[in-house]
Amino acid sequence: MDSTTNDGGTPRRRRAQGAAMRDDADRIIDAALARIASEGWRRLSLAAIAEEAGMPVLQVYRQFASKQAILCGFLRRIDERVLAEPPAAETDERPRDRLFDLLMRRFDALRPYRPTLEVLRRDLTGDPVSALALAATLARSLRWMLETADIPTGGLRGALTVKLTGAAYLGAMRVWRRDESPDLAATMAALDARLRRIERWLVAQAPLRRGDAAIAG
Repeated sequence: MDSTTNDGGTPRRRRAQGAAMRDDADRIIDAALARIASEGWRRLSLAAIAEEAGMPVLQVYRQFASKQAILCGFLRRIDERVLAEPPAAETDERPRDRLFDLLMRRFDALRPYRPTLEVLRRDLTGDPVSALALAATLARSLRWMLETADIPTGGLRGALTVKLTGAAYLGAMRVWRRDESPDLAATMAALDARLRRIERWLVAQAPLRRGDAAIAG
């Protein structure tokens, strides 16, 4: 028999409510992405997103405070897909290799949304507030990628690590936008080249492993 919680609900009921909220959030995110692809970002309204999702505006409001928050929710969903099954660390693996695997998984997860992201790329140039909100969310995402790769992000050095990784990631994304190869070979090459440029910094940040010693020495 389920034990009751302080608010009178059962753990099973609370899990069901949590699942329903996640389902609603996914419906709203998918609706927003669909409308962005067809109508663009600048004229997109929360009412239009609610209509696309087939739910009242109040239900959207309860999940997201703004359309910028919906985009941030989309990036969080990508984070969760990447982090759900992170690559296992190997004894002699370099920090760059671990980070490379995670960022390529991110590109793979984003691939179905590439047309929508291209619309956003164009439209956000005229919306600095939304662009800044997304930049902050991306920085948070990259911190998670780095920490999962066992590369610390705390303090001033960590903040610089995030910035350097962000520059490498966005540089590779410019190639990814045009990369139609099944295995994203051009993207892999671009990302690898950019991560190599900051490899010494990544090694300095990460706990020293046997595979890192030759680079650091």
